[in-house]
Amino acid sequence: MARIKASKKRTTEQVEADEQQAAKDKRAKASAQFVHGLFGLDGLTAVVIGGEGVLGGAIAEGLANAGAHAVVAGINQENGDACVERISQAGGTAEFFKLDATKREDLEALVKHISESKRRCDILVNAAGINAATPFLEISDDEWDRILNVNLRSVRLACQVFGKAMLDAGNGGSIINIASASSETPLSRVFTYSVTKAGVLNLTRNLAREWAEQGIRVNALSPGFFPAEQNRKVLTPDRVDSIMKHTPMNRFGEPQELVSAVLMMASPKSNTFLTGANIAVDGGFTGMTI
Repeated sequence: MARIKASKKRTTEQVEADEQQAAKDKRAKASAQFVHGLFGLDGLTAVVIGGEGVLGGAIAEGLANAGAHAVVAGINQENGDACVERISQAGGTAEFFKLDATKREDLEALVKHISESKRRCDILVNAAGINAATPFLEISDDEWDRILNVNLRSVRLACQVFGKAMLDAGNGGSIINIASASSETPLSRVFTYSVTKAGVLNLTRNLAREWAEQGIRVNALSPGFFPAEQNRKVLTPDRVDSIMKHTPMNRFGEPQELVSAVLMMASPKSNTFLTGANIAVDGGFTGMTI
């Protein structure tokens, strides 16, 4: 009899444990559905210009992981193909489209390609960028023009070409322009870069005002210090020490830490009232004074 009662007791405990686990699973499923409902991008197409770079690649992967078809667009075929492969390995869909972001005809060719693929651009991320640490009095006309061409002209062109496509489609959309911690706060050693990023932020706010009633949201993302190809020459030991002293988190950012901010701006469900914003992901850099 004792063995029978003990068996019944274990059975009762097991039933209670099963019920508790079922309740936890139900909550977890509901939470996942809630988050996906806010930030899921199923059925949408995201174009990431500069997506073959370190930060652009992380953004493209994040958009694809959220359900979007990612079009990785840029000039570096090898890096672009590698990004597409990582997305495919993670179960997402993506393709690489080779283009020069400073050429209107290349951007128009991409719009045509997307249309012929029975898709439309729902999300545009302008992430192409270059930098230089030339002292101000030594900046040549060629260097000035080259950095403005890549960092600012490309954004203007893409917003014109893809913005028109979004307006013609009449379904709204999200444009995310990568600005910088230097967009509003002067930083030493990156004179031309800072000028371009200030221009990107100003253009972002102007377009947000211009296209708000058409349902096209235009926002900026301002990363703090994230080591990437374009800034490694700038990050000398004394520069790194100065950056850490002005970054409350006392570290560099990781590319994946940009993704959640991008998803917030990209989603057509979570932030439909967000436009003209500049979201800083910088470890507290722009909030630091003394």
